[in-house]
Amino acid sequence: MSADVLELKKLVKQLQSAADEQEIIDVLNILKKDFEITESILRESKAGLAVGKLRTHAAKHVADLAKEIVKKWKVAVEKAKGAHHSKAPQQNGKGPERKASVASTPGTPSTPTTAKVELRTAKGDGVKGNTGDSTRDKCTELIYDALASDSGAPVELILKHAKAIEASVLADCDGVTAAYKSKIRSLFVNLKDKSNPSLRESIVSGELQAEKFTKMTSQEMASEERKAADNKIRAENFHNSLAAAEQQAETDAFQCSRCKQRKCRYRQAQTRSADEPMTTFVTCTNCGNRWKFS
Repeated sequence: MSADVLELKKLVKQLQSAADEQEIIDVLNILKKDFEITESILRESKAGLAVGKLRTHAAKHVADLAKEIVKKWKVAVEKAKGAHHSKAPQQNGKGPERKASVASTPGTPSTPTTAKVELRTAKGDGVKGNTGDSTRDKCTELIYDALASDSGAPVELILKHAKAIEASVLADCDGVTAAYKSKIRSLFVNLKDKSNPSLRESIVSGELQAEKFTKMTSQEMASEERKAADNKIRAENFHNSLAAAEQQAETDAFQCSRCKQRKCRYRQAQTRSADEPMTTFVTCTNCGNRWKFS
């Protein structure tokens, strides 16, 4: 194992155990500046997965930096692939080698095109389902399209996971049935969600097994950002439903932490077992801030 991989693994652990946003930013800045990245290094260290997950971080500056690093690494991997493919023409002494080297030269107009590579697909990667059944083949290739769309992982690795997902759905649905086709479409839609790259990465890395993934609900597949937003909506709906059911009394006994005013309405409800204290729900009439305590 190379020194770069060992160092990256240490930084990945630091990233995963970071106590605050500033610590995350510090580690990301090191990752951005100090490493020459290749596909094998990313795969062995799992740095791509760790940084990729941060693209949906609640803090915009963290998410933006993570996106910048992922984009930079993708460019590096693509350039490395281009350099590898250009070696064959060079050995034969043919002209295409010069064209390939010019296309990958930093600073040329072609560089942005390399950075924004077309989405990978089964057709583009020359992938076939090869299950012996045309419907299963198409479904396998559909899952491959979703997993590969923004991935730099090898074709064989992505295909292995696409086949595992298709086989798991086939087993759960007892064959190629209407339920099988519907489930494949549902999984494809969730996997293609641009705002949830960590779901794709967790499958390709092997962190999330196919058997578990195919049994997850759409809510369970959602990104952490989406889950947090849904939880907030549920909490607000619960608060509003209780507010509609009970009359709120006005008081100056509570101070709003946001605007520091004491113009509040409150109500109490037994939200837990009878031997537990009642929960008090408070709403600031000045700024609308809401909080609760028991």
